[in-house]
Amino acid sequence: MSTDPAADLPFYYGSISRSEAEQHLKLAGMADGLFLLRRCIRSLGGYVLSFVFNLEFYHYSIEKQLNGTYCIIGGKAHCGPAELCEFYSNDPDGLECALRKPCLRSLDTPIRPGIFDSLRDNLLREYVKQNWNLEGEAMEQAIISQAPQLEKLVATTAHEQMPWYHGKIPRQEGERRLYCGAQPDGKFLLRERDQLGTFALSMMYGKTVYHYQILQDKSGKYSIPEGHKFDTVWQLVEYLKMKRDGLVTVLGEACVNSQAAEKAPSLPATRRSGTNGYTPPPRASVESSNSTDSPLCEDSEGQGMDSNPYHNPNEVKKFNIQRNLLLIDELELGSGNFGCVKKGILNTKAGQIDVAIKVLKSDNEKLVKEEMMREAEIMYQLNNLYIVRMLGLCNAENLMLVMEMASAGPLNKFLSSKKDSISVANITLLMHQVSMGMKYLEEKNFVHRDLAARNVLLVNQKFAKISDFGLSKALGADDNYYKARTAGKWPLKWYAPECIKFRKFSSKSDVWSFGITMWEAFSYGGKPYKKMKGPEVMHFIEDGNRMECPAACPENVYTLMKECWTYSHEDRPDFKKVEKSMKSHHQSMLKQSGGAAAAAEPVK
Repeated sequence: MSTDPAADLPFYYGSISRSEAEQHLKLAGMADGLFLLRRCIRSLGGYVLSFVFNLEFYHYSIEKQLNGTYCIIGGKAHCGPAELCEFYSNDPDGLECALRKPCLRSLDTPIRPGIFDSLRDNLLREYVKQNWNLEGEAMEQAIISQAPQLEKLVATTAHEQMPWYHGKIPRQEGERRLYCGAQPDGKFLLRERDQLGTFALSMMYGKTVYHYQILQDKSGKYSIPEGHKFDTVWQLVEYLKMKRDGLVTVLGEACVNSQAAEKAPSLPATRRSGTNGYTPPPRASVESSNSTDSPLCEDSEGQGMDSNPYHNPNEVKKFNIQRNLLLIDELELGSGNFGCVKKGILNTKAGQIDVAIKVLKSDNEKLVKEEMMREAEIMYQLNNLYIVRMLGLCNAENLMLVMEMASAGPLNKFLSSKKDSISVANITLLMHQVSMGMKYLEEKNFVHRDLAARNVLLVNQKFAKISDFGLSKALGADDNYYKARTAGKWPLKWYAPECIKFRKFSSKSDVWSFGITMWEAFSYGGKPYKKMKGPEVMHFIEDGNRMECPAACPENVYTLMKECWTYSHEDRPDFKKVEKSMKSHHQSMLKQSGGAAAAAEPVK
């Protein structure tokens, strides 16, 4: 499911310690530039480059950046660990020497897995099942499409699956458990304090129990007082098994929680229900010998999490976002009459996330601001895996709409550039996801009014999200359609007959647009109705004509496409039926191609 990008490198050793790395380098001869790669225990997804120069060992941390690149702090970014090592083989660029000779693993030395590796797959599936209510093929798609974000989410609570984690027990009970049985130096357990999200490490030394508070800083990093900082609690514990880092001794034997096997997995969304997902750093460092566990600071406003795969919305999703929380790149992702869309980073208490920022032109703000505010209000209400989420508005030098990032861009442009590499089954998968998003809008009584391939954005090759709600309308509880007072600059080639003739919009007219979007997708980004103008298209439809089946489109999918183009909206299928048909077509293709594994293959 989740592969280590360094796994194929013959000089990669996995989760070995610094001393073990040095031992391998010693046995290999200690030549200048002799090097190996190992996993970093302090940061998720990171590595350590260990090498020799002048008979001394050097160890450089390689961090995984938000954009998926890797770099040594202060050095250049590279797309993967292999590319980074190749670069430093040609140019030391600040290192003591260039990397000259890889320290290769012997045939009987396998890559050592980390403690999280054995838990990851089950935790990911439990999270997706509990929070998104997905199973089977849909579960695998969600995990593959959002693996980095999901892994970070489940890693934050992986300590709860460890035998040394004892949950929320008082200090005295922790001491009682440590005194039970043998009492070797370093025997330890981790317990949760009364203040949700804060922990204490209790350990034995010289027949006395010592208690250390685990701090969490504003960026979410964990540490003991004055110690190194780690992304997760379990990484901190693993490090303290090797280095004292301020403790009286290194951690040794785990005091096993006998009830651990009976505990149900505790996952990020369910565990933090009732908090805002962030605990401010505690003020005390080491617990006093006669204290009891007590909250050290007030909790923030209590709100539960929803199923957003990128972040805890209670941390990120705020209608008004302060300008100092946004970093805006000059790179434009797109532009239009309103202004442009730029790439950016939103700083949150839980860390940084990539975002797309819709920036309103200052010279036409009066004309467009109302429309943009309307779009923001609509998007803010929507909460679905297959719809681009609006995170908030920022009113600064310009009015800015902050949204989730879908970095692969619009569906039509993506497909037109990938005609030789994207399968029909892959397109069917994406269109099924669009149908699920539209089914959600239909259930919520929202009319999109601008569904088209240009407004379907891709997170990656296998994950689509519906965007652009500038024309959307929320219908009243008893309304079946919206009637526009006047015609506007409308995308007529995507509009149903009743939209053009009577300015009536409903979920059924969105179904017609979905049919056009399907045609675009299976035409690999083709333009509908070729060079016809709007009035010509209307006459073409009125005469009973419909666009022909795209060359790559299966006949049964084209049949559904034509059903979406049923002239009378009363006879047109709704999205409940369309989604069911798309699901059936996709499952049929999976069976023909050898099962779900074929569709679930990660993008390389």
